[in-house]
Amino acid sequence: MPYQWIPVSSPARLRLWPHRSLTRRGFVAFIAVTSFLGALPIAATLGNAALWVMLPFIALTLSGLWIALTRHAAGPMIVEELTLSPTQITLTRQDPKGRQTWEANPHWVRVTLHPTHGPVPNYLTLQGGPREVELGRFLSEAERITLHAELNAALRA
Repeated sequence: MPYQWIPVSSPARLRLWPHRSLTRRGFVAFIAVTSFLGALPIAATLGNAALWVMLPFIALTLSGLWIALTRHAAGPMIVEELTLSPTQITLTRQDPKGRQTWEANPHWVRVTLHPTHGPVPNYLTLQGGPREVELGRFLSEAERITLHAELNAALRA
């Protein structure tokens, strides 16, 4: 799941991030398979003038894929961190637009799951303090339902 409770911390901490579909191993496998498939026409033209015509295009394709995938993986990432202590709950969201922080007293915080009235199904919000904030919009529907139950249990504890 793209969220994790930090186990060894005095105030309970929850860290959320969007799912990345291409892992490092997947990246290496994709580039290796693409290189192999690009080498097939080159192997068929060894010793022929057509080799020098195809070689730059295959190299350009591989380098373009490499650059695009590495820039996407190194790009800005959205991270939400929720800190829950007996006296204060803090939600910090870091995204490409900057850093946003929300604070409230945990006694007054309500975790609400909106099944249909939100931008995504089972929209999860925290209400308390000056405003209502969303939590884990990038999570899947099932993950938001599970997180709702876990947050309610953490707030009761």
